[in-house]
Amino acid sequence: MGKKQLSTETAKGVESFYSIGGILKARLTAPNMIRHLQDSSYVEFPNSLHVDFYNDTTKQIESRLDALYGKYREYEQKIFLKDSVVSINITKGDTLHCDELWWDRNTQSFYTDKKVRINTKDKIIYGTGMKAAQNFSWYVIDHPRGSLLVPENGLPK
Repeated sequence: MGKKQLSTETAKGVESFYSIGGILKARLTAPNMIRHLQDSSYVEFPNSLHVDFYNDTTKQIESRLDALYGKYREYEQKIFLKDSVVSINITKGDTLHCDELWWDRNTQSFYTDKKVRINTKDKIIYGTGMKAAQNFSWYVIDHPRGSLLVPENGLPK
């Protein structure tokens, strides 16, 4: 008596679909999921997760995301990803590598204040801090390092 018991729900072999207005946006798969039921409920993916993001028009996978750990904060609608986070834009071939990344479900975007590495077809960009679309079609690196291609007319003013 008097002790507050926290309950959990567990699932194995998880496959979850995320859609808005009947349009498939993402498909998540994970070997294990633990839902912690408390005042600030959250869902943990302790043994990796994989997400395919779909293009609204073509209904094809346009980007993929993998991480060794994920934690979905239900009340914030945000997912914290860590440990070997990789996001790939299938169309462009750009690949993001980082140790920690947040996905904001409301804005459908990623962000981090940690170190990132982006591999493109012709360069590797390093930086600290980044914002990006969830399909990785655009990204902004806060503190970039590495070689960058500059147009003949110079940098924009």
